[in-house]
Amino acid sequence: MPEQLLDRATLGDLLRVASASDYDRWHEQIRRTGGCADPIHLTGWVLHKDKTTGETLHHYSTEGEPGGRLRLACGNRRASRCPSCAWTYAGDTYHLIRAGLAGDDRRDIPATVRDHPRVFATLTAPSFGRVHNRPDRGVCRCGTRHTPDDPALGTALDPDTYDYAGAVLFNNHAGQLWQRFTNRLRREVAARAGLSQRELKERARLSYGKVAEFQKRGALHFHAVIRIDGPDGPGTPPPTWATVDLLSDAIRAAAAHSYTSVSVPAAADQPARTFRWGRQLDVRPVKAFGDGSDITEQAVASYVAKYATKAAENTGTLDRRIGELSELERHGVPDHTRRLIEACKLLDPIYPDRRLWAWAHMLGFRGHFSSKSRRYSTTLGALRQARADYRAAQEHAALGLEDQEPDTVLVLTDWQYAGHGHTPGESVLAATIARGLQLNRETAREALQDLALEGAAA
Repeated sequence: MPEQLLDRATLGDLLRVASASDYDRWHEQIRRTGGCADPIHLTGWVLHKDKTTGETLHHYSTEGEPGGRLRLACGNRRASRCPSCAWTYAGDTYHLIRAGLAGDDRRDIPATVRDHPRVFATLTAPSFGRVHNRPDRGVCRCGTRHTPDDPALGTALDPDTYDYAGAVLFNNHAGQLWQRFTNRLRREVAARAGLSQRELKERARLSYGKVAEFQKRGALHFHAVIRIDGPDGPGTPPPTWATVDLLSDAIRAAAAHSYTSVSVPAAADQPARTFRWGRQLDVRPVKAFGDGSDITEQAVASYVAKYATKAAENTGTLDRRIGELSELERHGVPDHTRRLIEACKLLDPIYPDRRLWAWAHMLGFRGHFSSKSRRYSTTLGALRQARADYRAAQEHAALGLEDQEPDTVLVLTDWQYAGHGHTPGESVLAATIARGLQLNRETAREALQDLALEGAAA
């Protein structure tokens, strides 16, 4: 952050932190969190003892830490809250999606998964009224040729006739609609293979990894990698009848089928509604890296990872729960988004089981932004555990405990939550640390890409 943008109090706090005698240790703590914007503070201790002799092998206490606290990364997936932790989450999501496309021996996913039929599908929301857009030809219906960053894009041409209630109710039921779609998709695949549902389970398995994205109009759509495996998942070859064309055709049929719908009964002054996917359905095969296609394994994994760290912020909504409608004006929420949030407030008592007001900041959506079927690939938990194990091994080596058998060491701990976040000056310094780490990563990535290109040229 440029120094001229810092107020006097923040600058004074920054100088206080940077000149403290324990600054180097504070810097090391924040660097280990990746420059986390909202670290968790803990107080306590950990003791390693030899079970046989009772000898103390190592003792750590936060009493000697800056402020008497240990700072850990918050782990928030939202880039609007913590860019550093969101970067880690995006990296995990990237590996999870790409492992299901290219394989990962460390996760028991063979590279032969590349030979399985797999597509990248986008299912969109239906129309709730005309909005400002940028058509491929001509101009918007308002008579304007909008620029890509025009704030009017996605907003209603006629707010008085736009179905704001329908839009937030669709978002709220999108998770159920996805479930209906996947159930129907299995039926469509079975029908095209000439099999019953039971026979399909014995011969093939459908797997997917998906992410939600908000369009500028505030409507949700899903991007999904969908794959056909053998009956036991990615480690088994799919049947010979399983092709990309069959899978693509089944997806289109499942998305359009009358079963793939969610009905919302009439209540109070609201009419009965039946939600289906929009007419815009995109299904494209995923190609291997380097074949000249835009829809490559790496591109798809990067795309999914990008949106896994976002929510509805691109519509101008808040990235936290809303207490009162008056907050919207204070934070400058755009009119179109404000009307969607107000619709959540209005509909909340009409559909109390849908918790629309609690999820008004998400424009009604209350599902998981990224999810996968059980056998698509590895899990985020497994990736986090692998990272934790690696760090634990590093720590044991640094403490001289690597030669100790795990069963011979007794570990005693006592941790207490002591708060979270930074002071204003610490926030500036943490952001600087995060930018430095990001620059180092980008430099290393570019160097690896250059080496790969040199290797390919040789």
